[in-house]
Amino acid sequence: MKSGISRRVERAALHGTRSGRRVRVVGVAVGALVATVVGFAPGAVADDVQSKQWYLGPMQAEQMWKVSTGKGVKVAVIDSGVKADTPSLKGQVLVDETPKSVAYRATVDYSGHGTTMAELIAGTGAGGGLKGLAPGAKIVPYRIELDDLKGGAEEKKKTPEPEDAIRAAADTDAQIISMSFGAQAPIPKEKEAIEYAASKGKLLIAAVGNDGRRSGDTIGYPAAYQYVVGIGAADKSLTVSNFSSAGNYVDLSAPGQGFPGWCDAFFRSYCDDVNGTSSAAAIASGAAALIWSAHPDWTVNQVTRSLIDTAGRTWAKNDPSKYAGYGFVRPRLVLENSNYNAGPAHVDPLAGENRGDLLAKSGTSSTSPSPSASTPSQAPEKGSTGSTSAAGSSAESSKDDNTLWVVLGAVAAVVVVGGGGVAVARARRAR
Repeated sequence: MKSGISRRVERAALHGTRSGRRVRVVGVAVGALVATVVGFAPGAVADDVQSKQWYLGPMQAEQMWKVSTGKGVKVAVIDSGVKADTPSLKGQVLVDETPKSVAYRATVDYSGHGTTMAELIAGTGAGGGLKGLAPGAKIVPYRIELDDLKGGAEEKKKTPEPEDAIRAAADTDAQIISMSFGAQAPIPKEKEAIEYAASKGKLLIAAVGNDGRRSGDTIGYPAAYQYVVGIGAADKSLTVSNFSSAGNYVDLSAPGQGFPGWCDAFFRSYCDDVNGTSSAAAIASGAAALIWSAHPDWTVNQVTRSLIDTAGRTWAKNDPSKYAGYGFVRPRLVLENSNYNAGPAHVDPLAGENRGDLLAKSGTSSTSPSPSASTPSQAPEKGSTGSTSAAGSSAESSKDDNTLWVVLGAVAAVVVVGGGGVAVARARRAR
């Protein structure tokens, strides 16, 4: 999230940031630049690794899995590739369902980042691996060019661009597209691909970035595009992570700090404290998979609405926080109520912010509308300053509190924003 149109897609990377085309993965440096390696002896460290996934307890994962494991839901993970044969991912990765046009080395993960995201979403925990929030879901792998891709010009030429992977995923039956990468500037082709995927009724989830309060009003894409649900990160104390970017494109927050992940391309060991909004986006994708599996007839609008309505917050829903958005994801509240009402199927819950009807139309017609025809050409980007708040008011939101009360699972806690605040007007998503 550094340079402009030159396409620094920043992978909020697990290993920091590098120069180049900069699709950065949205993870931060590994454990504040110091990581404890967790030796990977199959079966020997399962309890140790999974015990460090601190959020599984507060989110009441075991109870949720009695209702839904994410079975029947496919999640497209667009990242550095997904290694399909880690113990936790054996049988979980649909290696033959990546469209051939973008399948180049999709299961060769060059950094460990994409595999970590896949495990956080759908890992079974077998053999000492990470346990996914939706262990019954399946992963469709995509490998795109991120900033730490090695191999020279020829390798980069063969590796798909993010927009190509997004568009290809939109034409499959994967319901969720999880994106843990980002760039500071919007890319026209990527924006068009996002709109195309929205027209197909996909739930688009992206990490908001790891620039935190260090660099002012940084905006991260694809999280800031219309129709994308942007996810921020929190730590074990339910403190909004210091690195988690803030702004009016943060929709929801999820755990993103203080648990292990793969930290290189050799897959010999996990590292402790692989932190970033990347992980938060993956966990939010897992939460959505749990809900969609329990309610397979719901549309993207209903799944999104249920995530927003049940999110942990103490502020008004129409006055989102620039740090935590509508609050912290709590899929348990949807799953525990068999009669949960997710509202109308063909009404976009973020219609006022999206300023378009792609998601609404996606559920009513077998022929997807043209993105350019359905999205007002003058609508500003989601991360820009605008004049429309979540409530449809011309007044900007004043919810810039540094202390937010939330409930994650059954645990009440204070969510304190680490570091100083930035003055980002939350004219909620005049995108």
